[in-house]
Amino acid sequence: MEAAGPEPPAAARLKAPPTPEEERERRRARRRPRRRIEEEQEEAVFHDVVSFTPDPLPGRYYDKDTTKPVSFYFSSLEELLAWTPGVEDSFNVALEPSECRQPPLSSERPRTLLCHDMMGGYLDDKFIQGAAAHNPYCFYHWQSIDIFVYFSHHTVTIPPVGWTNAAHRHGVCVLGTFITEWKEGERLCEAFLAGDERSYQAVADQLVLIAQFFRFDGWLINIENSLSLAAVGNMPHFLRYLTARLHEQVPRGLVLWYDSVVSSGQLKWQDELNQHNRVFFDSCDGFFTNYNWREEHLERMLGQAGQRRADVYVGVDVFARGKVVGGQFDTYKSLELIRKHGFSAALFAPGWVYECLEKKDFFQNQDKFWALLERYLPTHSICSLPFVTSFCLGMGTRRVRYGQVPVPPQIFLSLVYKLEGASNVGVALELTTGDAGSCHIGSISTLNETSSRHSPRPLRAPPTKLARWVHRCGQQLRGGWVQRCYKVNLRDCLLRDLFVSFARPPGSREEESFVCRLGEVQVVDAKSLLAPLPRVQAVTVSHVHWQRATPEEEGSPARLRLGCTLHWSYLFSPIRCFRIHCCAGTGGGAPGGGPSGPEQPALLGLAFVNQYRIVDLVVAAVGPGGDGRVEFLVEPVPKEGFLVPRAEWGRAALLYSMPRTDGVL
Repeated sequence: MEAAGPEPPAAARLKAPPTPEEERERRRARRRPRRRIEEEQEEAVFHDVVSFTPDPLPGRYYDKDTTKPVSFYFSSLEELLAWTPGVEDSFNVALEPSECRQPPLSSERPRTLLCHDMMGGYLDDKFIQGAAAHNPYCFYHWQSIDIFVYFSHHTVTIPPVGWTNAAHRHGVCVLGTFITEWKEGERLCEAFLAGDERSYQAVADQLVLIAQFFRFDGWLINIENSLSLAAVGNMPHFLRYLTARLHEQVPRGLVLWYDSVVSSGQLKWQDELNQHNRVFFDSCDGFFTNYNWREEHLERMLGQAGQRRADVYVGVDVFARGKVVGGQFDTYKSLELIRKHGFSAALFAPGWVYECLEKKDFFQNQDKFWALLERYLPTHSICSLPFVTSFCLGMGTRRVRYGQVPVPPQIFLSLVYKLEGASNVGVALELTTGDAGSCHIGSISTLNETSSRHSPRPLRAPPTKLARWVHRCGQQLRGGWVQRCYKVNLRDCLLRDLFVSFARPPGSREEESFVCRLGEVQVVDAKSLLAPLPRVQAVTVSHVHWQRATPEEEGSPARLRLGCTLHWSYLFSPIRCFRIHCCAGTGGGAPGGGPSGPEQPALLGLAFVNQYRIVDLVVAAVGPGGDGRVEFLVEPVPKEGFLVPRAEWGRAALLYSMPRTDGVL
């Protein structure tokens, strides 16, 4: 019997061993947030007893080997119809809708669609919080495309959220794929198309709900199997209903039809829009042709398309399979003919440069491929603030922190740069403006009287209220980087271009070479910098998973590996992401590493939704009956890039204990 003494705190009270029913309930409770047992300085504290009993997470949402959250798809009609939004789905919700762009997608100029088909899809890109691969495929020519389709051969392909977020930041529309193929496809189509309208409307409603919930923009419909007369008769009705419902629920929503089935129900690719497939084009937003066309096909389509020429996306197989005009590095030959006749283009599988060529030469090959197409690719520009870029591609072996638009009355600009080697070259940011009625500019120097190019003066003593954003202005940052900040007062102006200018002092040698690296450029509405920020609130810990860690060396302290899910509330929309940190307390450290001190939180990763899955966090083991503690911090990262005070971060702590070995917990 233990000696009597003061009542222990709730986190440390002892109790009798659980009954079998209590043990089952305990395991079920592991699926729920841990019980909040105290409040310390607005920090939620949760408790969990370490157990190595397997507690599997839903396979659709988590990688079975690592428990990392993953993007997913549906393989059957039954899975599609049974789906309802749940907490686990929140990992896959895109951060925000598509940014404003100029010209808008609805303009009549020819567009460019990229259909991303790579090795079955859902590769490294399925890992929502990032993958360990250092050299995955990435795409960075967003200004040259208007629509991004994520394609795979699963029945319902939901675009991985990383692609949707990246595309939307550049004003690019994102579509998933609904595909049926072969005999199984015939059976699936019969099941929802051959009956009454309730069947196909139920499928359409689910597709709309999925796009709306996950915040992408629509669907490519690809029926690659024959249809019965009843099914093909209902197909236009299905397309019209789907398109109308999507337009109601999803801003700028799109439904496109792939050239496959004809109006008789036969699977017969036409390589053009004609009288055999026109009914499907008339029932949705656009038509994606097959790839084996010739110029005579394009000439015939001019009459069929009429005023909707831009809604015809002429397919180009970059792999150059079949009898195509051009593919691979000759893809420009296809684009030349397509643009000659005023049609939009659909580039299928431009990841050829990654799949089929040397990985070590990927960037050179990628740039070569898109440079050859450049003259045939009308670009679009971002037309909203804030504009922030650190030129980061989101790949490699480390995270690098520093690498026509109507403007409000006052803007702040920032440039982060680094001059390599000993150089006395002056670096400055310049801009050009357009006249939106009567443009008035203050706090700025005009380079000459006839030019709209201006040189703003760097800030030396920033306003106190803006110190959180500009506190590093004019300072030398780590690694030799320098930040310059500027304030510009404008009225009735358009901001057109940003330039980085270089100047040598008088008497310097003109032939001297130098290297300047750009780390980040920002253009920010001053008003947004003054807006108060809310706190991250209601941080919870759930789905706790424990594993024994393998000792790295003989005699090293025992360690555990912790997996858990953090969830929090935050209602402030202009957020770039959240940084997730860990403080060791009595144990803990970065994944795969050693412990860190309590005053130096370790960065675990970035979250783009209000939850984050922690995987393989190494923490110190504790003795029977003892408690360990790990604290988690959720730091909001505004689009403007300034640092948020730690008092406004979200906090939660997990106390963990080992079971007692003397018959009590």
